[in-house]
Amino acid sequence: MSTGAMNVSVKNNLNLLSKRDKLRNTLGGYNPNSKTEYNLPTASTKQLKDLSKRLKEEHKIRTLKVILLTAILFILLLCIFLYSTEGIIELITY
Repeated sequence: MSTGAMNVSVKNNLNLLSKRDKLRNTLGGYNPNSKTEYNLPTASTKQLKDLSKRLKEEHKIRTLKVILLTAILFILLLCIFLYSTEGIIELITY
């Protein structure tokens, strides 16, 4: 790589950096000194307990569905495997 090409490459890279900084500042950028304020609603202990119960019930139902689906798929794959092994045994015995 010649010296001229290297200088052009460095100049182009520096131009890209300055554009990134300008773009970052025009879109709001990041200010480490600013603090984000959240307007979160307050909940009573009864609401939190109700939410906890509901989430536990949903988790139990989801777990039950996953276990049932896994068991059904396992039985189905087991049946397919046994059926295919019977066919293979018949082919071998002939």
